[in-house]
Amino acid sequence: MAGNEDQDEWSSNSNEAVNISIIRAGADAPTTVSKFHPQFTYPIFGEQESIFGYAGLNVDMRFAAHDLYPNVEIKYEKKYKPVGDTAATDIEKVLKPWMPSSAFASLSSYESRIQSDSGARDFTPPGKLIKSYTSNARSFEIWYGELSDEAVRKLIERMQIFISFFIEAGTPLELDDQEWTLQRWNVYFVFEKFRAPPTPMASSYSIVGYSTSYRFLPYVPVFDSSVDPKTGKQMTAPMQTFNLSDLPSILPSSLPSRTRVSQFLILPPHQNDSHGTHLYNIMVQTFLSDSSCTEITVEDPNEAFDDLRDYCDYISLLRNRSLNPIKLNTSLDPKITARRIGVRVPTSKLVDKSLLESLRLKNKLAPRQFARLVEMYLLSTIPKRSRESGTARLTQRAKASDEGDRAFYYWRLLVKQRIYKKNKESLMQLERTERVDKVEETLGGVIGDYERLLRGVEKRLSNEALGGEDEDPGSGIAGKKDRGKRKTVVDEEDDEDPTVQDQESGKKEAKRLKLVDAE
Repeated sequence: MAGNEDQDEWSSNSNEAVNISIIRAGADAPTTVSKFHPQFTYPIFGEQESIFGYAGLNVDMRFAAHDLYPNVEIKYEKKYKPVGDTAATDIEKVLKPWMPSSAFASLSSYESRIQSDSGARDFTPPGKLIKSYTSNARSFEIWYGELSDEAVRKLIERMQIFISFFIEAGTPLELDDQEWTLQRWNVYFVFEKFRAPPTPMASSYSIVGYSTSYRFLPYVPVFDSSVDPKTGKQMTAPMQTFNLSDLPSILPSSLPSRTRVSQFLILPPHQNDSHGTHLYNIMVQTFLSDSSCTEITVEDPNEAFDDLRDYCDYISLLRNRSLNPIKLNTSLDPKITARRIGVRVPTSKLVDKSLLESLRLKNKLAPRQFARLVEMYLLSTIPKRSRESGTARLTQRAKASDEGDRAFYYWRLLVKQRIYKKNKESLMQLERTERVDKVEETLGGVIGDYERLLRGVEKRLSNEALGGEDEDPGSGIAGKKDRGKRKTVVDEEDDEDPTVQDQESGKKEAKRLKLVDAE
């Protein structure tokens, strides 16, 4: 076994050793459109993100700009000579499960293919064009297709490795699944379209990013006309049996579904140029126009995608005026909010719950996401002097003479109620004073986050008015939750059971309670 000194001398950081290039045909040889490193390599090379056995190592991965045809070239200055059971990492063997076999052809044959590809000139992305836009005086297009389309599937197969490189804990798609399941996956590609390709044989298209969505079929219980005498609720209809062979052919697109954004990636050279905003917004527009889609959700978003989603959803609600009729009731009887144990202000007294539900369904937003956007909006209607003073101006509580102070007091009650309801089981493990302190602490974090987002919305709208581009907040990744994520509050949108999390050990421990609030 190699000693520690040998390990250090012969180990390479895989994030730095792997070089990704997007290339296209040039006048005499392929030219590089962009070059960058992966953000993660631990799914491929292990948790330490290290490759043993080489000095001066470079793993060059090239992808054709239009159809992502890949090539892997492994170069190094020296290779470790095997000693007993210790040998250099077989890089090609490690990469083979992640790349098609054709990717390991010689570089000369690969470059020859790129230069002589007769299909590149007439290439168009698979699916159908759903949006064209410009950014920084360059042209871009967004194309949409189903995973059941062979051309879509081939493109995804070639870029599957990007999921592991840029989406934390992302999982590659099962491309050999049954047809009915593949039809439930939708794919959205973003391409740059060049006005003048460098050669007559070169393609006009270059990949920018992509996203996928999946149709979940919700369980909708069927009720009969009878009522349970014990509970007074309608009873579910008795189960029925049927033969699938007797049913007509059913397409997934014809069934009511909850649509979940699964993977979302803008490649590093194109981040912070509004592509994430354009992609997310056209996806949402597609979902809204689809009568079979009942709700839009996101699979385990990271912090960067949380921000992108919040900005886009909030601005969309502002533009379609869904937020305008929402009001916070500040004229309640002060007796209702008396400081007595067991006294609680019903949420229905603070806001019109039936109105909120109708607006939520209209915009197809998940309950947690819509509740947060409503809270942001209501906070924005409260004068800054009341918001910025914290609790200093709330000594009179509901009896405050200043309407802004009363509004801030009732707004805090509204948010506290949501936090408490979501975390009731966990909070009940604490003493009452500890419960109050924990909810107050979480509320402070929520207020700070909302204020930050509202400033971002104001900046985005201002940039837009001046004809500038949005800067997507790290729109490159959205997948499983980040390792070492800094957020102190977490939320699983579809999980109504509160969790107690210990950030260091992951053990459930009431003393280190992390309250569930935002995704």
